[in-house]
Amino acid sequence: MATDTLQEFRLPDVGEGLTEAEIVAWRVAVGDEIAVNDVLVDIETAKSIVELPSPYAGRVAELLVAEGDTVAVGTPIVRISGPGESASGPTGEVAADEAPVDSPLDGEASVDSARADRPQVLVGYGPSQRRRRSRSGRREHHRPARSVRVLAKPPVRKLAKDLGIDLATVPCDGPVVTRDDVLRHRSRLMQAEPAPASAAGSSATSVPVTGVRRATAEAMIASSSIPQATEWVTVDVTRTVELVERLRADRRFEGVKVTPTLVAARAVCLALRRTPDLHAKWRETTIEHPESVGLGIATATPRGLVVPVVRDADRLDLRGLGEAIADLVSTARAGRIQPEQLSGGTFSLTNVGVFGVDGGAPILPPDQSGILSLGQVAKRPWVVGDEVVARWVTTLAVTFDHRVADGEQASHFLADVAAILEDPALAVAF
Repeated sequence: MATDTLQEFRLPDVGEGLTEAEIVAWRVAVGDEIAVNDVLVDIETAKSIVELPSPYAGRVAELLVAEGDTVAVGTPIVRISGPGESASGPTGEVAADEAPVDSPLDGEASVDSARADRPQVLVGYGPSQRRRRSRSGRREHHRPARSVRVLAKPPVRKLAKDLGIDLATVPCDGPVVTRDDVLRHRSRLMQAEPAPASAAGSSATSVPVTGVRRATAEAMIASSSIPQATEWVTVDVTRTVELVERLRADRRFEGVKVTPTLVAARAVCLALRRTPDLHAKWRETTIEHPESVGLGIATATPRGLVVPVVRDADRLDLRGLGEAIADLVSTARAGRIQPEQLSGGTFSLTNVGVFGVDGGAPILPPDQSGILSLGQVAKRPWVVGDEVVARWVTTLAVTFDHRVADGEQASHFLADVAAILEDPALAVAF
């Protein structure tokens, strides 16, 4: 086979200013027949796990990087022979005029899933055997060049890699190795190994700063250059809690996760109509006012904190907003959030109350001018008239960019959100 029939696919920038990515799991093996847009590999960027589709049809000739490797954008990662060509021929040199310098993906992070005739595999798992089609069209079994993979989700694989643990050595009760399995195994290893004399009395460990943690650190450093101020208020949200209970029983909200956070998200969108400065953007010589609200939802995931964005959140009704938030959160926690879903935010909402704390001063995401923190909703003594009664109470805190807004605007915004949560019926006035 002539070497100039090979196509070389290089790691692309998937649309988030990517400079490097980790190869999480190959979805093909040498000898596999593939079509254009078949998924080749799962990569882990600073924010998400992304499927890379093939720009070429043919057979996989060579996998140039191994799972677990971190490679720079532009690095050749796989060679693909033309349709009908054998994948067992020479793979050393690729014609310069056929090696693409830029990705043919044009910034698309993912496309159609693998062909229906290929076994569907949960990302990061990889099958123990793969199939290929012979020249006659008959399917044959063959083992991939790599060893059989242990079942574990990508965040668990990453944790094990960062801790220097071989997943194959981790005991587990079920078919899939979990985060808890890895941590328990690590604890057993630390207890079994005596500390060297020079490290007596020290239990410190080092974990590489990668992925979401590095992205979060960089975002916080960028945020530190913004002059920020925080205001807070404690509010009686008993009527919101009652509304939540009614909506949960309402057939029109069947399948929607209705929570006080959802009502708070709607209250934020309504309040921003009256105080648009709280989601304006500082542009040095101008202040930009977006036409709609891109509502960021701070989400804790196994990989760290990410903030997916509900586009045009102020144009959605309560049910639509609930569906959009649930979809983004589940996608983020599964490690499948895409770069475009993390951009376009104008204001963010974070619920620290889910961790059992009363409240906190949130930090602005870069390029946003406001973020609201919702503390835990708990029953507390509350003065109603001349009596002290038990009421559902929470603490709201808003942090804002003092370049685009002052305490007056922030106070009006916070008061509006608090008023809606205290009496959701007031939402009709907004």
